[in-house]
Amino acid sequence: MTGDVLAVTSRAGGADHPVRRDLIQLLKLAGPLVPARLGIMMMGFTDAVVVGRYSAVQLGYHAMGWAVTSVVLASALGLLSGVQVMASRALGEGKPREAGAALRRGLVYGLWIGAASTAALVLGGPPLLHLIGLPKDLADGASLPLIVFALSMPVYMLSVASSSWLEGLGRPVPPLVIMWAANAVNLGVDLLLVPGTFGLPALGAVGGGVATLVARSAIAAASLTYIVRMKDARELGVFDKPVRNRQREIEQRRVGYGAGASSFFEVMAFSGMNVIAGWIGGLAVAAWAVVLNVAAIIFMIPLGLATATAVLVARAHGAADEKGIDRAALVGYGVTSVFALGATLAVWAFARPIAMVYTTDATTIGLATAALLLTCVFLLPDALQVVVAQSLRARGDVLVPTITHMMSYFLVMLPLAWVLAIPLHLGLQGIVWAVIAASFVAAGLLLGRFWMLARRGEG
Repeated sequence: MTGDVLAVTSRAGGADHPVRRDLIQLLKLAGPLVPARLGIMMMGFTDAVVVGRYSAVQLGYHAMGWAVTSVVLASALGLLSGVQVMASRALGEGKPREAGAALRRGLVYGLWIGAASTAALVLGGPPLLHLIGLPKDLADGASLPLIVFALSMPVYMLSVASSSWLEGLGRPVPPLVIMWAANAVNLGVDLLLVPGTFGLPALGAVGGGVATLVARSAIAAASLTYIVRMKDARELGVFDKPVRNRQREIEQRRVGYGAGASSFFEVMAFSGMNVIAGWIGGLAVAAWAVVLNVAAIIFMIPLGLATATAVLVARAHGAADEKGIDRAALVGYGVTSVFALGATLAVWAFARPIAMVYTTDATTIGLATAALLLTCVFLLPDALQVVVAQSLRARGDVLVPTITHMMSYFLVMLPLAWVLAIPLHLGLQGIVWAVIAASFVAAGLLLGRFWMLARRGEG
């Protein structure tokens, strides 16, 4: 199967050629999806810049509060990924009304997941910060921002279910517009509350959290309003009376469980890196926040490409087109590789100016610049691993990506980061080297799994 796909790939044909057709479809989907994913990250970027330029210490509080909430957030987002996959499969199967059922299930799951996440974070987050060995002032300062971030979880889950459903239908433009409008709201609230404008009290990191809460609420309201006003909402089963379909419920949850577990292990490990940075020192946390934010912004583009690739793979899977599954995946991998190489060159050339955007503290700039230069080593494998993992889930292979992420990030990256940063005294550089190792392990294992399934002809 792989040989057939590669042979087809090498023979570029006319406009109706399968590879060119998949490439055009991928770019049409990714065109809005990529800036939408960048919009998600831009909120974090805006918060980090406004808070960081107000105070490097407050940036450390903001980063640590976000680190704890991001573990739950990423896991919850993964649990809702089945909405997108099942909506796309429904169209591939020629059953559009099943797409509406996927949305309804997603909204119910989202409310439950959001409420449970908020309760767990509010009750357990602050005590956790004080139990993991952080300096007391850092744990105290991060506690309230953590609680504010946690309060936005239910509305954010509703917005994720809604936007994922629209993307699964191949309609990524409305989520894109809504996301960037919410970014404007987020920036406005940041500028009001973080430094304290027009006589308002300066809230620092807490102000960044409030801005995120307001923006996420706006996204949920706008997304749901758009869906109920869609002309074909009834044809897509949005307003159908719920009818139990246990097979589809199980499949939607299965996809979500796999993605949620993968996200949990990966983000838990990265949040653990914040803790290790905290053991190094407060400015190391701030510098790592800069590095992680830059890497995360870049990562949003592969994440958008991963979503577009998964939509095409899921449609081919729904149509039982085995060659189409592999062809769509390979096209996604190729486009992702080209982007990642370009991003690597850009970060290498502009590492110090990038660090200076976030803070004016000279020590933090120096730490972040050195770490950003080293970050260039993992941008390509990190980009590839998320696209390959999403394409595997879209074809029904859920368990292997989950195990791979657990091994790569939780069992390799986290302990390696501690060894390199603390006992071997490599500091922040040791943390980045651990990310490099985990990224190559994850990308290698997942690409090997794709090759194995392609040879078997499993769609």
